[in-house]
Amino acid sequence: MAFNKIHHIAIICSDYQKSKHFYVEILGLKILNEVFRKERESYKLDLALNGEYILELFSFPNPPQRPSRPEAQGLRHLAFEVDNVSEERERLIKKGVDVEPIRTDEFTGRKFTFFADPDDLPLELYEK
Repeated sequence: MAFNKIHHIAIICSDYQKSKHFYVEILGLKILNEVFRKERESYKLDLALNGEYILELFSFPNPPQRPSRPEAQGLRHLAFEVDNVSEERERLIKKGVDVEPIRTDEFTGRKFTFFADPDDLPLELYEK
């Protein structure tokens, strides 16, 4: 295989407007494109981080819940690299997001913490 990079990550949300608000207003991702696909009764929202397309949010009628805890097979979490975990943690807390205490990776010595999106998808801040 000759992969260049991960192109994007797709997330199906239970409440599209709530997730859109979270990823755009709380996390600060930028909207590249938004469409409503009438035949699927589904929104598709393309989001960018630092000008790079990374995430798609989808809405579908009545999607099944994602088993998350205890940890289930499949995607464990999405991690965002940040320069300073403590500062970004405080920014999230000020915006009403529940964020775990900061921990240190025993192998790399770098700081990290977890929080969740509106559908309880685990998200991580990992220090550069």
